[in-house]
Amino acid sequence: MLSGNQTLHQTRGDSDAQFALIADLLPGPTGRKGRPFADARTMIEGIVYRYRTGIAWRDLPDAFGPWQTVWAWHRRLAGDGTWDVVLDRLLTAADAAGAVDWWCRWTPRSLMRISTRRTSPAPQGERSNYTDPRSEPPDHGFGRSRGGLSTKVHQLVDGRGLPLVTLITPGQAGDSPMLLPLLGCLRVARPIGRPRTRPDRVRGDKAYSSRAIRQHLRSRGIESVIPEPRDQQGHRKRRGSRGGRPVTYDPVDYKQRNVIERGFCRLKQWRGLATRYDKLAIVYRAAVVLNAVIAWLRHLPDTP
Repeated sequence: MLSGNQTLHQTRGDSDAQFALIADLLPGPTGRKGRPFADARTMIEGIVYRYRTGIAWRDLPDAFGPWQTVWAWHRRLAGDGTWDVVLDRLLTAADAAGAVDWWCRWTPRSLMRISTRRTSPAPQGERSNYTDPRSEPPDHGFGRSRGGLSTKVHQLVDGRGLPLVTLITPGQAGDSPMLLPLLGCLRVARPIGRPRTRPDRVRGDKAYSSRAIRQHLRSRGIESVIPEPRDQQGHRKRRGSRGGRPVTYDPVDYKQRNVIERGFCRLKQWRGLATRYDKLAIVYRAAVVLNAVIAWLRHLPDTP
């Protein structure tokens, strides 16, 4: 797959095995009469090239074919959730190979605020729907914050910083309330038995220290590595015995929370993701999921 500063021809031969893992999930010829069916690999590389460079769709090099065709493919794959299906397959393969770091390596956090080129305000009184990431929210994932109209990307990653779940919200949305929706969307299928829906341990900063989050993690048997802010410590001490026990966590393991920071550094290398140019939230989110697919494709060849 096309990545970094690679050209179309440099990727040929080096990533054949990676593309073979997902080729059957992409659209193919139907046998009907009409125009020749576009090559799926070329279309995907065109989509990656556009988001990697941040250029306009009409400025795509001729090597990828008509830009309208590349855009139509991206819109189609975003609308039918193809990249989510592809990511689910890669996660299943990685989990079967023991490549998903479930123990002591979880870092759920929403970090990156992405400035937009949208000039009209979002609809008033309408909010995004976080329960179904494949449906277009009424506000298209735009919100007004101190920096103006913006969008946030929320990701749940494993211990190596590889994305597992991706959600899009308006820029003014808080980070802490998105932890439970992220955990709710986690489903890693397995060859036998039910899908895995919970990690062994969750690592987050003080912003995620709340009774609701701790109670939810405790009820599901998930160990939390989340420190307690000083104001919450003071409130608990003033309540005496009614304030409950002090919060305990592993301070050494807490230092590993920076894996999400490194993951978003990789995400921001794509100029089209660091600055949102897409109007539709599902189209923009599909590009973020595509970035996650490429990250897992790079990781899978190194698995035992």
